[in-house]
Amino acid sequence: MLNWLKRDPVKKLQQQYEQKLEQAMTAARNGDMRANAALTEQAEALRAEIERQKG
Repeated sequence: MLNWLKRDPVKKLQQQYEQKLEQAMTAARNGDMRANAALTEQAEALRAEIERQKG
C-alpha cells in the first residue's frame, strides 16, 4: 500500500558502486595499484549484488 514510500535498495547500491569506481580511479591516478585493485573488487561485488536484486 505504501510501496512508494520505500527507498529503492538498487539505487543506493548503484550510488555506492559509482563511488567505489571513482575511488579506484583516484587511487590509480595516484599510483596506488593495490588500493585500486581492492576498490575495484569491492565495486564488482556491489555490481553483482545489483544484478542479483534486479532480476
